[in-house]
Amino acid sequence: MRGGYLEDRFIQGSATRNPYVFYHWRHIDIFVYFSHHTVTIPPVCWTNAAHRNGVPVLGTFITEWTGGEKLCEAFLAAGAEAYGAVSDQLARIAQHYRFDGWLINIENTLSAVAVENLSPFLRRLTAQVHSAVPGGLVIWYDSVLENGALRWQNELNEQNRVFFDACDGLFVNYNWKEEHLERTRRLAGQRHADVYIGVDVFARGDVVGGGFDSHKSLSLIRKHSLSAAIFAPGWVYEHLGAENFLQNENKFWGLLADYLPTHSICTLPLATSFSLGMGTSRFLTGKEEEPGPWYNLSAQEIQPLYTESEGQLLTSCCLQDAWCGGSSLRVQGTIPPGEERAAIRLFSFQMQAPPKLFLNLLYKMEGPHRDEFTVALELTTWDSDTCHEGNITPLPEPHGRHHPRLLPAPPPGLAALLAACSRGSQGWTSRCYELELQGCLLRDLSLLVSRQQSSPQETRFTCLLGEVRVLDAASVAASPPQVQSLTASQLWWQEGPDAQQLSLSLTLRWAFPPGRANHFRVLSLGTRCRRDQPQQPQLLGLAHACLFRVVGLAVPRPAAGQSCQLELLVEPVQPNELPVDPDRWGRLVLVYSEPAGSSS
Repeated sequence: MRGGYLEDRFIQGSATRNPYVFYHWRHIDIFVYFSHHTVTIPPVCWTNAAHRNGVPVLGTFITEWTGGEKLCEAFLAAGAEAYGAVSDQLARIAQHYRFDGWLINIENTLSAVAVENLSPFLRRLTAQVHSAVPGGLVIWYDSVLENGALRWQNELNEQNRVFFDACDGLFVNYNWKEEHLERTRRLAGQRHADVYIGVDVFARGDVVGGGFDSHKSLSLIRKHSLSAAIFAPGWVYEHLGAENFLQNENKFWGLLADYLPTHSICTLPLATSFSLGMGTSRFLTGKEEEPGPWYNLSAQEIQPLYTESEGQLLTSCCLQDAWCGGSSLRVQGTIPPGEERAAIRLFSFQMQAPPKLFLNLLYKMEGPHRDEFTVALELTTWDSDTCHEGNITPLPEPHGRHHPRLLPAPPPGLAALLAACSRGSQGWTSRCYELELQGCLLRDLSLLVSRQQSSPQETRFTCLLGEVRVLDAASVAASPPQVQSLTASQLWWQEGPDAQQLSLSLTLRWAFPPGRANHFRVLSLGTRCRRDQPQQPQLLGLAHACLFRVVGLAVPRPAAGQSCQLELLVEPVQPNELPVDPDRWGRLVLVYSEPAGSSS
C-alpha cells in the first residue's frame, strides 16, 4: 500500500471506516509484511490474523541507495563479529515479536569484502531463525549478484544461486519471460518449490500480467512447477478504491484460485464467526452490541474459501448482519432444475480425524422462500482402506461423504455445548451434530443447502452463516482455566464530559495460560455509588494478550464523603468459542472517592 497500512499501528484497533483488510488466507502459504524501513516488524494485528489462519509471517530487512551501501559496509565488510551480531539480533526480534522470519532485500551495490560475507551472513541468519522460531524462514530477494553488482536477474542463475543456497528461498524479480522460468526450473532441481516468482500486481515494467490479468502470470509459473510471490495485492484497494473493495477483492483472488493450492486446516478446534476484523458495527448473539465503524485485524476470525462457481455459487462477506463480531458469511447460489441440493465448500482439511467429532452450525436463511430449504454440514474424507464411519461402516464411495447425525440435545455433561446449540435468536437457527470416524483423514467441510421438494425449475437461495465449529469431542468436556491476578495500574483521572462525571484511564493486566484463549472480552459492569443503583454491562474492547488499556471511561463523580465502586470483568473466549462460566472470568472492583479538600 502506498504510504503503508497506517491504521494497523493501533494495537487495540481503531474506528476506521472502509479499511484495507486481507482475508484470502486459504490461498497463501506465507505473508510478507513489506516496507522501505530498514527493519520492518510486522504489526501484531497482522501476525495474529495470519497465525489464526495457519499462515507464517515474515518481516523485512532492506538496504537501499547510498545509505544502504554505508550500512552494508558497516555490518558486512566489518567481518564475522559484526554480521553475526546483526543476524543474532534479527533472530531475537522475530522470536520476541512472535513472527516467523525475514525477507532479506539488499538493493544496493556491495564492495568485494561485503559481498564475500553476504552468504555467511545469510547462512548464519537462517540457522539462527530456525533455532529461535519453530518453522522459521529466511527468503532472499533477487537483487545483488555474487560479484556485488546490483542487477535484477528475473530468474535463478549462477550469478545469484550462492544466496539461494544459503537460505530457505528466492523471491525472483517481476520482469521475467517464460524462458527465465525454464532456466530457473532446471537449475533449482528438487528445490523448485523454494523459488517464488514475482508477480507485481501493479504491472510495473515488462511483465506478463498484473491487475485482474495476474492469472496470466500464475498460469505460466504453475506450468513450470514453481512457486509464486504476489507483490502489492493492495492494488485492489489503492487502484480501484474502498467503495467496492470486498467485491473487487473477491474477484481478484477468484481469478487466481485455479492456480493457488488451498491452504488447509491441520488442527482442531475449528471455530469461526467469519468476522473480517472490521465492520460498520459490532454484533453479539445476533444483536448489535456497539454501533459505529471499527477495525482490528487481531479480531479477525478463521476465514473460509471465498468461491464463485460459474455463476451458480458465490460466497461473500455480509457487514449488515452477523451473529458475533463484524460480519457473517453470505452464501448465494442456485439449485439447478431436477437436482435436490447445492454443496458449498467452506474449508479444506489435512489432518487425522479424532474418534468423535461435534459440529455446530448457526445460520439464517434470507428471502421470501426461506422455509423451502434445509441446511446441513457435510464432511468428506480422503481415500483410505482403513477409514470407517462409526464402528464398522465402510466408506460408501471414494472421498467418503459423511452427513453428521443431528443432535436434538448434546450428550449429558456437555453443558457448554448445550448452551451454544440453543442460543439461536434474532432469526438465527443453531444446529448440533456428531460424527464418529475411525482411521480417517479429514478432507473438506461443506455446507449443504437442500430444497424440501424437487422442482423442474432452478431455485435461488441466500444463506447467512453466523458460526461454524468442528470440535474434537474429547476436548469439549475439559474445564477452561480461570483468569488469575487481575490488577489495575497507571490510573489517570481527568475531568469528565460534564460536571457530574470523571474520566478514567487505566491499564489492566492478568494471567492466563498461553494458547488457551482466542481473545478476551473486557467489560465494565458499571459504577455504583449507592447500593440500589442498577449496573449496566458495557463492552470496553477486545484484548489479544493479557493486557488492555482502558481510555477515557466516563464514571460518576462521587459526592463529598461518598465512595463509588467500578466493577471490571475479563471474559476469556476459548479457541473453540464455547461459553465460559462467569465464575472463571477475571473480576476487579475499584473503589474510589473524592480526595479530601476537593470540591465536587
